[in-house]
Amino acid sequence: MEEAILEKKSISTTQQNMESFFKTHDAKYVAEDAVFKNMSTGEETKGREAIAGMLHYMYHIAFDAKAEIISTIITGDKALLEAGFKGRHVGEFAGMQPTNKEVNVPLCVSYDLEDGLIKQARIYMLSDVMMRQLQG
Repeated sequence: MEEAILEKKSISTTQQNMESFFKTHDAKYVAEDAVFKNMSTGEETKGREAIAGMLHYMYHIAFDAKAEIISTIITGDKALLEAGFKGRHVGEFAGMQPTNKEVNVPLCVSYDLEDGLIKQARIYMLSDVMMRQLQG
């Protein structure tokens, strides 16, 4: 009985953490040694501080953007986010100067969780769609 109660509490805390992270991108929900991997480029960002910087850059420096959530699945040790990365290109990105163009790019992120925090993330963002929107 006690194990079932602990498991339910663990999932609840994890769910609260992930729902907050999806809305805020606050790195306090990321483990100190986490790794985020861009599956389009293979680029990895390692560590809470670097991940916070990468997220800040994408959502507030290169773009004035947000993730518009379509759906989520959260369990005790996994989470999945389907969203649209929506915003305006306001800073240098991938060698491209700001275009001030609007983007709406499909985004899916698969998370591995540990102790209620994000341990790994695999980011699936359709970069070809983004580049067409920025260039077109």
